Amino acid sequence: MLQTIHITHAQKLLTWYDRHHRELPWRVSPAAAKAGKRADPYHVWLSEVMLQQTTVQAVKPYFAKFLTLWPKVTDLAAAPVEDVMAAWAGLGYYARARNLKKCAEAVAAEHGGVFPDTEEGLRALPGIGDYTSAAVSAIAFNRQSAVMDGNVERVISRLYAIDAPLPGSKPAMKARVAELTPTDRPGDFAQAMMDLGATICTPKRPACALCPFRDDCLALAEHDPERFPVKATKKEKPVRFGAVFVAVTPEGEVLLRRRIDSGLLGGMTEVPTTTWTSRIDGGTTTDHAPFPAAWEASGSVTHVFTHFELRLSVFRAKTERITTADGWWEPVANLEAQALPTVMKKAITQAIPLAFEKA
Repeated sequence: MLQTIHITHAQKLLTWYDRHHRELPWRVSPAAAKAGKRADPYHVWLSEVMLQQTTVQAVKPYFAKFLTLWPKVTDLAAAPVEDVMAAWAGLGYYARARNLKKCAEAVAAEHGGVFPDTEEGLRALPGIGDYTSAAVSAIAFNRQSAVMDGNVERVISRLYAIDAPLPGSKPAMKARVAELTPTDRPGDFAQAMMDLGATICTPKRPACALCPFRDDCLALAEHDPERFPVKATKKEKPVRFGAVFVAVTPEGEVLLRRRIDSGLLGGMTEVPTTTWTSRIDGGTTTDHAPFPAAWEASGSVTHVFTHFELRLSVFRAKTERITTADGWWEPVANLEAQALPTVMKKAITQAIPLAFEKA
């Protein structure tokens, strides 16, 4: 009886998906799949890595850019890491880009440019965890893998009115998803769950009247779907302070340097900044400038990371081009092409308002 209910749920969802699925550049539509087209594992993997902690709209141009630059995973594997980081700049969570490059190299070197087709094989690759391995396994290879992202958590927690708070309730949720995932079309089922959470079962004001699960949803029966998923009380994010120094030559060049590969923003490009981290403050005055100059205060910028908020005092100086041990001078016109994370673009813009304006 329970198995019949699960099959019915899957059928309802897949019927809805066939009619209302989102058209996405990395996705094979139900009609195309029925006609025999198969998902490209490289496209699926690339999109899933990019989509972590990021919206679909933000990812689309990056996905297109990466495929233009590196059409195959072997092309990405052979690319200089600096080029990959530069192409990723602005998408955030930069450890993903470093792991993306390492994974592409492993697929090229150890698997002949072909992705493993099982969860276990995928999970053995650098940077691929439980979620990505399940998603690629299901969507690219049609394996019966239980895929659970934030959208799926919301759908499943409401469907079964799971009261236990996240993240402790994740194993129970995943068990429910595994029960529901059909042997037929598991990849479409996974994408349908994601689409349902993104378009119908939204965090606020879900469109329950349009949901294929409306007759079965326990949260809707309790008239309180927005209560789910239940989340543990969030701790207030700590605030860290630091300073950033934008040095500009008369020729319009800015001093840049590369961060060490490990840690926050590892391998990215920056203007000189003090040694702040998520745990400690950095210096906030010109006493910490990279070299003596007529540094002038240019306001401040705030940037929110996952675990803390950063407030940077911005200083600017006009200076002659000097030789530095750990940096280089880059024309302002070339800044957009550098691997500058968003926080550094904010700081540069504060000091040079038109730095990233296109001519």
